[in-house]
Amino acid sequence: MRSIRPLLTAASAVAALTLTVTSCGPSEENAGDKPSAPASLDPAGKIKIPEDLKDRLKEHGIDLDKWRDGEWKNWDRKTWLREAKDFVNPIIEDLWNPDRMREAERPDKPVEEEDISGDEGVTDPTPDPVRAKAVDAKYHDNAPESGKVFFDGPEGSMVCSATVVKDPAHPGESNLVWTAGHCVHKGKKGGWYRNIAFVPSYNDSALATSDLEKATREQIAPYGVWWAEWVKTSDQWIAEGASTGGAGAPYDFAVIKVTPEKGSPAKSLEETVGSALPVEFNAPAVPKVASLTATGYPAAAPFDGQKMFQCRDKPGRLSLKADQPTMYRIGCTMTGGSSGGGWVAEGGDGKPALVSNTSIGPSTAGWLAGPRLGPEAKGIFDEVSKKYAGR
Repeated sequence: MRSIRPLLTAASAVAALTLTVTSCGPSEENAGDKPSAPASLDPAGKIKIPEDLKDRLKEHGIDLDKWRDGEWKNWDRKTWLREAKDFVNPIIEDLWNPDRMREAERPDKPVEEEDISGDEGVTDPTPDPVRAKAVDAKYHDNAPESGKVFFDGPEGSMVCSATVVKDPAHPGESNLVWTAGHCVHKGKKGGWYRNIAFVPSYNDSALATSDLEKATREQIAPYGVWWAEWVKTSDQWIAEGASTGGAGAPYDFAVIKVTPEKGSPAKSLEETVGSALPVEFNAPAVPKVASLTATGYPAAAPFDGQKMFQCRDKPGRLSLKADQPTMYRIGCTMTGGSSGGGWVAEGGDGKPALVSNTSIGPSTAGWLAGPRLGPEAKGIFDEVSKKYAGR
């Protein structure tokens, strides 16, 4: 039987695949929240749950034994937690086995070209497609910050891409991951996804899909499985997000605080993978960006989500509404599953920095668009960082 180690967190939000402008600083109701103490084993080897965590779980109607045995599969709208403060993600050890990771689908849907008119703001001509290039193995040698996010929703097991980012509160020892908002919360038609976990350098050796069917967990996840301890995405996404973008793609980003699946962390995620990218919150305007490199694990045809790819292109502008920030757009043939993957450019110091993440793309799979990170994204990032600054 799987063991379970509970983690309960509050999360307030900044949007995924929607288009709305709002400030995303700490909400008043969550500003004083503190993460619950971690669970531990008693002398008999049974899970010992801190009393405060027990009470919080009971408030949400969660019985840990039932949750472990499959209650998390109940997606009744009355019990599907959706508010920012209600994020709950108990760790279920070994849930993400090689088969479940390999078979996870992408959660997003392509945007139809006719839905993007550009009439409301500044939109550059549609870029020429840039063919996605396979990243050479080992991935850890070429893109050590990149990996996959796995999670469960009503439709089944799903997957996105993500990036390890630096944490100013813990220099050299970050446990923060950057991804898209729609990879953690369904938006206006649902709530928080469950069993959210990050796997850095997934399929590090770029094994063929046929070989992955026989691969061990260590081969698929050589740097471990890291579960979400706390997540923040935008209030706009929670209110208006949709699988094709909805009303908030310019705010489609999320920050995940992770912890290792098994045992106390001897090393941070950054120390484990050996790298993390700084986030540039004063992201340059399109004319000042020579090129952007997008990294991800595309899962929709003709890809299968098992290998890492990249696209590099000079960005153009995409505006969906005049009163919302203009997005970056690049030519790229990556498909769904690459959502949440980092977009990297030279930062103000001339070194690589994360300036965006994959948010939306068309059914023709010729381009991708991502939010230009600004004060809203910084507000979310700072809140997560400060929450764990003394830990």
